[in-house]
Amino acid sequence: MRRSSLLLIGLLIILTGLMIHQPVKAQQPTPSDDDVNELARQLYCPVCENTPLDVCPTKACAQWREMIREKIMLGWSEDEIKKYFAEQYGEQVLSSPSINGPNRMIYVVPFLLFIAGGVFSVMYIRSLLKRTSLAGVAKPQELPDNDPYLARVEEELTDQRKP
Repeated sequence: MRRSSLLLIGLLIILTGLMIHQPVKAQQPTPSDDDVNELARQLYCPVCENTPLDVCPTKACAQWREMIREKIMLGWSEDEIKKYFAEQYGEQVLSSPSINGPNRMIYVVPFLLFIAGGVFSVMYIRSLLKRTSLAGVAKPQELPDNDPYLARVEEELTDQRKP
């Protein structure tokens, strides 16, 4: 009896522990420099011109890389971190601009220029073909028989042909 009561008390303790059990979040390891630089490579320094954040030597960039490390430790996704930097420093810090608003023109204009160039080329070639075909069809003008200039040219040609 004593043994069964101890077993019953042990089961109750275990069940109680399971009922109030909350998942414990394990401490995530600190992100490596490679993890931080992988994301920093996709961002540009807001202070320096055309310098990726992962290679920028300024103290501000070192602080921004540490900020990226902290945000990764807090569980922020890559997109959330990029969005945060874009909101804080403008979209020029992103290595690839978002496809919304006026940035759509970056993707649309080259395609439209390519189509317009093709249409222009086809029209130009057609006009050249039309001109050459019309020139081949045109008949030379009939010269009058009593043209003094033509008579003189023919005389000179016959004189030149004689040896």
